[in-house]
Amino acid sequence: MTAPLPPAHFAGNPVEIARNLLGGTLVRQVPDHENRVGIRLTGTIVEVEAYDCPRDPACTAGRFHAARSADMAIPPGTWLFWTAHGHPLLQVACRPEGVSASVLIRAIQPLEGLGQMLTFRPVTRERDLTNGPAKLVYALGLDPARISGRPVNAPELHLLPPPAPLPDEMVEVTARVGIREGRTLPWRFTVRGNPWVSPAAPSMDLALSPAE
Repeated sequence: MTAPLPPAHFAGNPVEIARNLLGGTLVRQVPDHENRVGIRLTGTIVEVEAYDCPRDPACTAGRFHAARSADMAIPPGTWLFWTAHGHPLLQVACRPEGVSASVLIRAIQPLEGLGQMLTFRPVTRERDLTNGPAKLVYALGLDPARISGRPVNAPELHLLPPPAPLPDEMVEVTARVGIREGRTLPWRFTVRGNPWVSPAAPSMDLALSPAE
């Protein structure tokens, strides 16, 4: 049985970590009314973005961004939520503690527990269930107050590594979505052609190395 990724896995470069999370599995164990593990909800990670505040204009431009980025300066491998337009977005902190960096999980393709996800977030088209960062939070029934600050390998919510790294030809590298500063950095990664990738189109496609 594959072990969840440990917090130490996230102590490095969030750009590299984000790229290598594609094809991994997000696992949500829904507790029952007695707080025991109940239903298991899982999905393949098909879209991620990296934020690396020491060198990222999206985090450091202006007082607002600087204040928000301070929330990410927590131990690596810790779950946190970023609120955008009133909606929670699921992230995991990266780099050593005190450095603001993270990976945002933007979309998953459901594997287990589809019926329960549709109960949490009823939709007409199944592909609209988890094809966006706030959508997947609601579809998994995540409570930011309960999850935020917990280690990334906690039983209730954890990540499994991909069975094998996705080859470059299966990965699309693009600009990030919904930001102005630093928007041309090639730090958004998607599984090429996957129908569960978010419909929000980035400003451009970039044929650049993820490390640039």
